Amino acid sequence: MELRTLRYFVAVAEELHFGRAAARLHMSQPPLSRAIRQLEAELGAVLLNRSATGTTLTPAGETLLAEARELLDRTELARARVAAAAGPATLTVGLLGDSADLGIARLAAAYRDRRPDVEIRVRETDLTDPTCGLRAGLVDVALTRGPFDETGLCVRELRADPVGAVLRADDPLAGRTRLRLADLAGRRWFQFPEGTDPRWQAYWNGGARRQGPVVRAVQECRQAVLWNGTVGMAPLGHEPPAGLAVVAVTDMPPSRVVTAWNAGDPNPLVRGFVRTAVAVYGA
Repeated sequence: MELRTLRYFVAVAEELHFGRAAARLHMSQPPLSRAIRQLEAELGAVLLNRSATGTTLTPAGETLLAEARELLDRTELARARVAAAAGPATLTVGLLGDSADLGIARLAAAYRDRRPDVEIRVRETDLTDPTCGLRAGLVDVALTRGPFDETGLCVRELRADPVGAVLRADDPLAGRTRLRLADLAGRRWFQFPEGTDPRWQAYWNGGARRQGPVVRAVQECRQAVLWNGTVGMAPLGHEPPAGLAVVAVTDMPPSRVVTAWNAGDPNPLVRGFVRTAVAVYGA
């Protein structure tokens, strides 16, 4: 049995309602229900009676609830004692300059709930370094987007977002519901400075060599579109600023939201952060 699954069970057992338990755990209900069913299969016992009138604990569930609470309490006590002996715990998280992602707020809330003893230091980077300072040792773990050179790194995908072309609102193509890359041929696209990871540059240029102004940040990209009519690219789902429009590009692969860390890093805080990120983004 994993401690995470026991925490899930305790939440359901205390709330006696899968929806409320899911909200308490900052996750959606289907993966929570699956985790409880897997726990029951592992133990070979029904833990919860589910019916139209509500959820109740079985005798086996009552027994597990008492045992799980004691085990989780002992785990938290052990963690607190180790933390006190080790001194203040800190984790430096790198964020790409795209922090409008609502998943970040959910992840921050979930991590605070699970590890209130850890101080999170945030280093936000511009679009020239998709690893957010990992290779330079400036951060312990990054929450960013791919693709980039993964040599020496561990990368875990959290979500894949469809992307669209960022255009001036008065652009003839802005009124379309969808585009293909061929529709944007011959247009000027934003570029990153020389030395930027070529895989990263190629992705945001639709896999082709382009010409256009050099930008370093999301806001600079938007301004290049607004002032110069440059083609920008962005994940769908965010409301564009005034004067701009985003049109889905159907033959662009999705933008991968990932968490990345240096391979071989023994820091247990990194592993805990990654587990929390996977749980939150997968919920």
